[in-house]
Amino acid sequence: MFAVHLLSFYFSKLQEDQIKKVDRYLYAMRLSDDQLADISARFRREMEKGLSNESNATAAVKMLPTHVYSTPDGSEKGEFLALDLGGSKFKVLQVKVSKDGKGKVQMESETFPIPEEILNGRGTELFEHVAESLKSFLQQHHINHTRKPLGFTFSFPCVQSKIDEGVLLSWSKNFKARGVQGNNVVQLLRKAIQKVGDVDVDVLAMVNDTVGAMMTCGYDDQNCEVGVIIGTGTNACYMEEMRHIDLVEGDEGRMCINTEWGAFGDDGVLDDFITSFDREIDAASINPGKQLYKGGLENTKEILEDLGLNPSEDDCIAVQHVCTIVSFRSANLVAAALAAILTRIRENKKLKTLRTTVGVDGTVYRTHPQYPKRLHKVVRHLVPDCHVRFVLSESGSAKGAAMVTAVAQRLASQRKEIDDTLATFALSPTQLQEVKAKMRVELERGLKKDSHPTASVKMLPTYVYRTPDGTERGKYLALDLGGTNFRVLVVKIRTGMRNSVRMYNKIYAIPLEIMQGTGEELFDHIVQCISDFLDYMGMKNTRLPLGFTFSFPCNQTGIDKGDLVSWTKGFKATDCEGYDVVDMLREAIKRRNEFDLDIVAIVNDTVGTMMTCAYEDPKCQIGLIAGTGSNVCYMEEMNNIEFVEGDEGQMCVNTEWGGFGENDNTEDIRTRYDREVDGGSLNPGKQRFEKMTSGMYLGEIVRQILIDLTKRGLLFRGHITERLKTKGIFETKFLSQIESDRLALLQVRSILQSLGLDSTCDDSIIVKEVCGAVSRRAAQLCGAGMAAVVDKIRENRGLDHLEITVGVDGTLYKLHPHFSTILKDTVRELAPNCKVDFILSEDGSGKGAALITAVAQQHHIEKQEPH
Repeated sequence: MFAVHLLSFYFSKLQEDQIKKVDRYLYAMRLSDDQLADISARFRREMEKGLSNESNATAAVKMLPTHVYSTPDGSEKGEFLALDLGGSKFKVLQVKVSKDGKGKVQMESETFPIPEEILNGRGTELFEHVAESLKSFLQQHHINHTRKPLGFTFSFPCVQSKIDEGVLLSWSKNFKARGVQGNNVVQLLRKAIQKVGDVDVDVLAMVNDTVGAMMTCGYDDQNCEVGVIIGTGTNACYMEEMRHIDLVEGDEGRMCINTEWGAFGDDGVLDDFITSFDREIDAASINPGKQLYKGGLENTKEILEDLGLNPSEDDCIAVQHVCTIVSFRSANLVAAALAAILTRIRENKKLKTLRTTVGVDGTVYRTHPQYPKRLHKVVRHLVPDCHVRFVLSESGSAKGAAMVTAVAQRLASQRKEIDDTLATFALSPTQLQEVKAKMRVELERGLKKDSHPTASVKMLPTYVYRTPDGTERGKYLALDLGGTNFRVLVVKIRTGMRNSVRMYNKIYAIPLEIMQGTGEELFDHIVQCISDFLDYMGMKNTRLPLGFTFSFPCNQTGIDKGDLVSWTKGFKATDCEGYDVVDMLREAIKRRNEFDLDIVAIVNDTVGTMMTCAYEDPKCQIGLIAGTGSNVCYMEEMNNIEFVEGDEGQMCVNTEWGGFGENDNTEDIRTRYDREVDGGSLNPGKQRFEKMTSGMYLGEIVRQILIDLTKRGLLFRGHITERLKTKGIFETKFLSQIESDRLALLQVRSILQSLGLDSTCDDSIIVKEVCGAVSRRAAQLCGAGMAAVVDKIRENRGLDHLEITVGVDGTLYKLHPHFSTILKDTVRELAPNCKVDFILSEDGSGKGAALITAVAQQHHIEKQEPH
């Protein structure tokens, strides 16, 4: 039609050399590189308008969500039906996809005409005609005996709120059926199928033909994330990040966006590029002002024959030249808009260079001899940082509809498997109440003389009789041993002033061979580190009182006496368990024979944390560690601690709640993954609660889940890397990073790639969900345990309502984006009569060791003074 108008002008006006005149009169149709870049930038702005909630209503480029969340991954399988409605004929197909993956697609199809009176009649008649044709196809191919999933390619602009729903915005391509615009076409199809009867199908998905083209090509090339139609109409779709699609809830993953780019320019944004010929074509079309710049060119000979002309050879050359200019402009404009899409995908992925595939369909692209070459060349020129492969959709968009249906079915099946797996980590309010109740029972059992030996929660006395009151003063040496690092500190406390503590420290590594060597080697290494620090501080000849933070369960018979119950956190040094670690430290100091120390107190890191925070907040009477390990201490009434003499006052009890569950009372909430991690640990059967709540083990639980999901083909395309098989490779810090609200899935993907895991966007979402399920359960379990502790304190004191502060330390609590919130929420729900505040220990348990030493010295002096 475009060329016809041009020819009319040509034959009536041209009197001189044809080619020169054509070039002169069609000069405005030639677009420079700068103009194409400008058009590309304008289209990019229109895309952003269409994606935004605020501007979508007025945007010319509608950017319609399709609710297609994933391209094929090659694992799709099954038998599907497809309908393809988009022109004067429509197709019905049966598509068989084998589980062997690529290339294993068999198709049978039949084409049915749509009579003119139905195209322009009532919508109900149109869909009944489609349903009758579908019934005929099923009967002919003897496939009406089992229910089949069906995908519906509907090549008109629709608003979709889900994959199986589409409200028609407007007809195009000579369709005029009444009563369809503004209605859900899937519902109209379902009603027609029901009316026709004896058609057993399940309409699972509705897709645009452009989306169908992308999905068709995507089955054979999994890099395909753009679809383009250049035929009777023109359009494009692509995979957009969910976080950019304001019209749809959710920020995770990607969704295919149907741009409906044919309307680009409807708002006047391209007026300076539109020629008088474009305006004539637009005015004569059935939808003036809509869908500018379509293809639809016929070859020169057919056009001239249709006009009944008898042109000369020069005339034919001129006409061909006109056609070349028009088609090249079409290719240039498509290239400019496609360049905008490719640039957006590259920037979304934060890549310097994008490698991607564009699936293409349409008669212009298929049949025009120069069009594809021109399009490819201009695209590559406009976006040199995008390496683009163009793939022709050989089987049309109907196969794509079947592939969308197959993908939807695959995702639904995978979703159920993943949900079922992660459901084992979800704790109901009833289960959390049971954990709280069982923890309370174990707290009581640990305090009683007769049940203490068999209690899983050991309730170890610390001989710390009070928290700091602000009168502490002096200079102290502190040691802090609790993980792979060892810290030595000098702590100076000024009298009568809170917040007046100065510290000097140095950190030393504990090599693995020392952690798991002999006890003598470990303590000799510790003393060597102390010697280095004293040299560093110039204090070799100064004898200071020393507090020793030793973050492992100990039986204490005094403030400076502690027999190691068992190693945790990867320590395995021999000849230590059952021995007094203070004596072992003193012996190592003697062996070195360089200095002497006054070891006043041995302290657990949990107690150190409580004391550090209590120095700032007098209401702090509980300490919590939520890091590499998991533990709680609190101030208990002396009359409840049956195995320690004395009934007056209070003493801090180190619960060592990490052992909770060793008597099998948590079996109902343990999963197969917990058992695998426990079985592969250094202390099988021990510290079961800690293995569900601490940073030492959470990453390993996640790794076990990822291995299982990968074996089941639900992750990483079923490929288990050697690195994923490596124990400890998935560190707990990755959970904190992956679950960060500020972290896009691209960054999650880069974390996984650093572990040798080549993840898709869908993989990244699943990994994030796995991390969330494991860390949420850990926080809830800690919250349930804490609820048991605070309710016990409230009842100890005969209070209806308790206000208390918990001092907290540990990387899990500090760094994980959601752990602390979930923990606090759980405590609030399970202990409604307690107002519990949490304050973070900024200075660690080393400062606590010094404060305990100061408090212990004061307590010793007070005991010596006559009353």
